[in-house]
Amino acid sequence: MAQSVERSFTVAGSIDEALAARLQGAVVLAGGTWLLRDPLRGVELPEAVVAVHRIPSLSEVIVEADRIVIGAGVTHEALGKALRGIAGFEAVVCAAESAANPGIRRVATIGGNLCSIDFPAADLAPALLACGAAVELETTSGPKRIDIPSLLNDRPGLLDQSILTKILLRRDLIASAHIRLPLRKAGDYPVAIVSLALDQDRRCRIAVGSVEPVARRWTVLEQAFAAEPGGFPRVPERAEALASEHNDFDGRDGTEADGWYRRQVLPVLIKRGVAALLESEGLA
Repeated sequence: MAQSVERSFTVAGSIDEALAARLQGAVVLAGGTWLLRDPLRGVELPEAVVAVHRIPSLSEVIVEADRIVIGAGVTHEALGKALRGIAGFEAVVCAAESAANPGIRRVATIGGNLCSIDFPAADLAPALLACGAAVELETTSGPKRIDIPSLLNDRPGLLDQSILTKILLRRDLIASAHIRLPLRKAGDYPVAIVSLALDQDRRCRIAVGSVEPVARRWTVLEQAFAAEPGGFPRVPERAEALASEHNDFDGRDGTEADGWYRRQVLPVLIKRGVAALLESEGLA
């Protein structure tokens, strides 16, 4: 006879309470859209869960003159609404408003999107990478601020002893774009994602998601763009050629697409992204 597992569920009223539960082994529950899929993926549900949806600061979006602070419990839907119309963050808005489907976007949180380790197709990761975001973790020794790449590349180690509480964005961008390639058979998940952001000095940051197991910056292409006259390709076709020349990705194989295909479509997505940036006011 199968042995029953005793499970616990805690609703935290503060970040300190949530962190204490996390340090005791509880899994953090925000929107829960990823956790609820565990049985479908053959993954056992956790024995202990701590819900953080009642912590007010985690659901806030604070827009200041020089930065934007986003609580980790902000939903995709709320994030899109809060940043819509703010120049420079078009990529984040598009990522939030095009991920999954409306039902998921109403409950799925930005923190859950970033903390889901086995989810290479997360839309917000490349958008936030391109926009130069940082994150704040709550630890036993107080808040700890790190950049997005550090979080994405060491989530098991970092999140074992901390909780993601904030995402921070500097308001130093003039335009950004988020381009995704979905396939009908892929359902909600894009085959490849490209996010681009242009700062006030016309330096372009480029990030790619879903192609490799972890989203990352496309630094060699950023350097190639910086070497262009004016610091940025003025013609989308030129951007596509540079992307083909500097494609250093190893595509991951998956049920929805082979790795070679993910890699192959990147130059076209870059072309579309550059065209979107050039269409922005003041760039054409």
